[in-house]
Amino acid sequence: MPQEANKELQPKLPLTGVRVIDVATFIAAPYAAGILSEFGAEVIKVEHPIGGDPCRNFGTATPRGDTLAWMSEARNKKSVTVDLRSPEGADIFKRLVAESDILCENFRPGTLEKWGLGWKVLHEVNPGLVMLRIAGYGQTGPYRDRPGFARIAHAVGGLAYLAGMPRETPVTPGSTTLADYLTGLYGAIGILMALRHKEKTGEGQYIDAALYESVFRLSDEMVPAYAKYGTVRERTGAHNPIACPLGNFRTKDDKWVAFACTTDKLFAALAEAMERPELASHALYGEHGKRLEARHEVNEVVSNWCGALTRDEIRERCNATGAPYAPLANIADIFCNRQFHARRNLVAIDDADLGETIVVPAVLPRLSETPGEIKWLGPRLGQHTDEVLQELLGLSKEDLKRLHEKKVI
Repeated sequence: MPQEANKELQPKLPLTGVRVIDVATFIAAPYAAGILSEFGAEVIKVEHPIGGDPCRNFGTATPRGDTLAWMSEARNKKSVTVDLRSPEGADIFKRLVAESDILCENFRPGTLEKWGLGWKVLHEVNPGLVMLRIAGYGQTGPYRDRPGFARIAHAVGGLAYLAGMPRETPVTPGSTTLADYLTGLYGAIGILMALRHKEKTGEGQYIDAALYESVFRLSDEMVPAYAKYGTVRERTGAHNPIACPLGNFRTKDDKWVAFACTTDKLFAALAEAMERPELASHALYGEHGKRLEARHEVNEVVSNWCGALTRDEIRERCNATGAPYAPLANIADIFCNRQFHARRNLVAIDDADLGETIVVPAVLPRLSETPGEIKWLGPRLGQHTDEVLQELLGLSKEDLKRLHEKKVI
């Protein structure tokens, strides 16, 4: 079963005392802010009073109205509603920024500037501000004004072209939101480096991150290979041309397994698991170059072997010889996986609104002395508006009532 959340919260996490304003939507920049929240930062999620972050409606709905995606991805955040397009709302936002260390946003470039809340204005309000700006194509360049989404980033960054079977329609590479999570990770790294610079100089700065750039950065040797030899990598399907066998194979019980024989020693371990050690001899496929030349033959031999055994039988044989094997796991497999439970990768969090526990992915990365924490799941829209504006900005109950009536908050 999933692990219960740690009820005894860490007294002082690495980012305790750091305040973050998350005015972004959906996943990319909010994910960066979420990582910071798990290690002690106070994250104030600023949303429009009507509807809030579209992520609230993305995925499987709960009885509360918000989705499971929201409950998981907006954990640890305080929801404050402010209409940034109104003069009073913009003023409240600037006052929040003045009391904060970090701002995360991923509007289309120029949107905050149009509302009078661009970098120059906010930097004047708070010279030490660290501002993460994520957009499909970044803040500069001829494409900066184009709409950007993760699927578009996969296409532009070169990933989607490689996903699928040779000469067939390219497919979605794993997750439609992969680029959002990748860019959120790069955003969090950028924020931490900017905070380090601020500690030394007192100066703030902004981080300009593009969805397509995060995808492109994962292109291993494709850039130098094309620049030097004009090599264009094509779709390779379930296998890979750089090693053999390195790919996915169907089992007798209609499941899938993966092998990664990147060295001669690893292939010898697989040959032993197959009870055909001669395959790893010098005369046959024992050398990397020979396997690559005959990779179709090797893959066919491995495929036939897998097709005659169940996934469990393959696992037992490979584990006995140290062959590099893994099942292709679906989410049901993951919930039954002892490794996931031993590492506490699944955490059950009580939610008072739903009156039940919700299981979510655990905090990453793992720190030995100050591990991160999940304090609560994604909040209701505007749940913390009055609390934050009273305590942080000193607004009175009369002020709040008037702003509520005017729909500024």
